[in-house]
Amino acid sequence: MIQVSGVGLRYGDRKLFEDVNIKFTPGNCYGLIGANGAGKSTFLKILAGDIEAQEGHVSMGKDERLSVLKQNHFEYDEHTVLDTVIMGNKRLYEVMKEKDAIYAKEEFSDEDGMRAAELEGEFAEMNGWVAESDAATLLNGLGIGDDLHYSKMADLEGSDKVKVLLAQALFGEPDVLLLDEPTNHLDLKAIQWLEEFLINFEHTVIVVSHDRHFLNKVCTHIADLDFGKIQLYVGNYDFWYESSQLAQKMLSDQNSKKEEKIKELKEFIARFSANASKSKQATSRKKMLDKIELDDIRPSSRKYPFINFQIGRDIGNDVLTVDGLSASLDGEVLFKDLRFSMNKDDKIAFLGSPNAKTALFDILTENAEPDSGTFKWGVTTSQSYFENDHDKYFTGDEKTLVDWLRQYSPDDETESFLRGFLGRMLFSGEEVKKSPAVLSGGEKVRCMLSKMMLANSNVVILDEPTNHLDLESIQALNEGLIRFKGAMLFTSHDHQFIQTIANRIIEIREDGSILDKQLTYDEFLEWKESQGLK
Repeated sequence: MIQVSGVGLRYGDRKLFEDVNIKFTPGNCYGLIGANGAGKSTFLKILAGDIEAQEGHVSMGKDERLSVLKQNHFEYDEHTVLDTVIMGNKRLYEVMKEKDAIYAKEEFSDEDGMRAAELEGEFAEMNGWVAESDAATLLNGLGIGDDLHYSKMADLEGSDKVKVLLAQALFGEPDVLLLDEPTNHLDLKAIQWLEEFLINFEHTVIVVSHDRHFLNKVCTHIADLDFGKIQLYVGNYDFWYESSQLAQKMLSDQNSKKEEKIKELKEFIARFSANASKSKQATSRKKMLDKIELDDIRPSSRKYPFINFQIGRDIGNDVLTVDGLSASLDGEVLFKDLRFSMNKDDKIAFLGSPNAKTALFDILTENAEPDSGTFKWGVTTSQSYFENDHDKYFTGDEKTLVDWLRQYSPDDETESFLRGFLGRMLFSGEEVKKSPAVLSGGEKVRCMLSKMMLANSNVVILDEPTNHLDLESIQALNEGLIRFKGAMLFTSHDHQFIQTIANRIIEIREDGSILDKQLTYDEFLEWKESQGLK
């Protein structure tokens, strides 16, 4: 349990939060959400004791242990992987090292014997004899095999270091677990393992994540950082999002009778309760949902960009034919003899190595040449491409965002039109005068999406479009692409994004071959499991 009492923090004239009072209790997983810059990571640092609040205090139960996912990937470079995990329980690791140092002495005094006995007792109380096997279990679950357990952290790849630090945070049954973006750099299998771990974790978890599927799977509550306060909501991210939209609708519809609103709310809650999965999280969540009253649901101050892809011309049946495409990078085969055709209703999600997917998209948009093979777009098609690396579009001499967007406007639109277009993408007022060169990663993505929407293409190609976006923009993009009437090829690491958009999956395998199935993402994963495919 962790109790927050009257916590407040300011940076200059800017108030991040004020008089925050909240209790995080065992057995629950809290998803901490808020707009970019709202202070989510800062709040976690206050809970961890890394930053001191200017007002109020944070307290925990007596003898309770708090564990945090570390962000410094180089901090443990001189330690072995196994030791790094065990260091998640600082006291246990200290006892281990002191005990080992005593036993390593050539001359063993009576005092050493007494001290060793004390340490052995403490070591046993902390289940020290199973520490290495517990650490190994966590590592194996996250995909770090036995062959790496005694390697130095410095010898690991970056993605493997992330997994080790996550195992460190999970080690030793901490009473409170703080996780800031734990799914970053994890593969699908590791994410699924982490989801199951947290669903069955019996203590307190507070997590920040942009992965909506992950939040939906593990969270019993959403802690919404908004208006400088933190409001607790029962349920997962989807429940919070739908209920906040419902509250906004109710607020704007003042003429609606309260009885009608209550009826709509009850139907909404019943739908979410019925759709809950058969996990411990969902079972407890359903009981709490049944107790929600109308006044418990409040509108959010969030702003969502308006993302709406229109097509300028209807697409014909002949969309794309790929015939024997092959590509390699530095002698490594990315794909070989790739063959598929695309229908006008296809929204294809591509899975596989990032290099292979990007290489294919670059070839299909004539930004790169294949090693062999051909492709042909249908005569009625027009394509827009969201490149994974799009920094080159922001190195020109355009002085404002209006100037930047004008060069991609096919009809020489007026400044007021372009300002309005940028406003719907959350560049309002003086922000349209920003230099493109100083934009953040998320702002660049919104500009690239604006560029694509102006093109009115009937085929869109998107390479990891959710990178750098906040939850609000991801949600808006997701809904915009669901509505899109054209054909689509895309990649993403966002499970919910793929599941709700794609009606076909093409996986590029490690040997360069493909799996091509007219299935949703979840159906594809189930099919692979039934076939015993990794």
